[in-house]
Amino acid sequence: MINLTDNLAHRALFTLPSIRPSAETAPAVQVLPEQKVVTGDKEVDAVLWLREVIKTGQAGPIATALDAAKQINTPLKQIEQRYVEYVKRNSGGNPFAVMFSFGFADLEGLAKSSLATAALVSEAQARFEGETIFEDTPAEQFCERALKRCKGFKDYIDNDKAEVAKRFRKHSDLMPNTLDDCLHEIAYWDRLYALRHAAGEWGDGMHEAIARDWFVQGLLSEIKPRTQAEALRVLDYAEHAESIESDDLVAIARNLIASGGLPE
Repeated sequence: MINLTDNLAHRALFTLPSIRPSAETAPAVQVLPEQKVVTGDKEVDAVLWLREVIKTGQAGPIATALDAAKQINTPLKQIEQRYVEYVKRNSGGNPFAVMFSFGFADLEGLAKSSLATAALVSEAQARFEGETIFEDTPAEQFCERALKRCKGFKDYIDNDKAEVAKRFRKHSDLMPNTLDDCLHEIAYWDRLYALRHAAGEWGDGMHEAIARDWFVQGLLSEIKPRTQAEALRVLDYAEHAESIESDDLVAIARNLIASGGLPE
């Protein structure tokens, strides 16, 4: 069995602030949006208003809006088509405007997304006080220091990956020891980005941090698994990670397979 233990110092750095017990985690009650005449088509305008209600992220009004949608006799897909035609006429046939009008009738999908975003906003408020969620975290500050004046580093896409890896490996005390360490750090970056995007306008984020995230993903094809369960956790992650391309997935799978005969 490979004798590796999780790096606790690494785990501590790449961990989000704890949820504050006294923080208000429920979204504040919002005034429902005003009903407006937008298209002049009463059913289209009704659905537009229901969509605005759903976008508030309030569970009660969302449930009421979904029930109200069921009372509309005309199939929502037909109403969507009328809305698409309205957008075509009023945008001069702008293909982007038309493209974004599709999915108009998917109120269930909108509700699911809106509730998920509201939950992230509540979590962001509970973990970060005020606007501190947009300040550099200790983990980001570490990444910035590690890549300061790094040869060939311009941004997270245009950089010398070997040099970036060398810089991060210099900080052995904060390197992942295990595959579980890697998954822990990747989850940290994923959650931090999700919380920030829910809390407000947020771009790609710090380039040094993204380079670190990708560097750690690369370690999934390098560090040997300790157990079958750990190997399966990596495979489950890699299978659904949008940032992992087919070649990377193959490399990760080869690393896991090469460590056959692992304990459960």
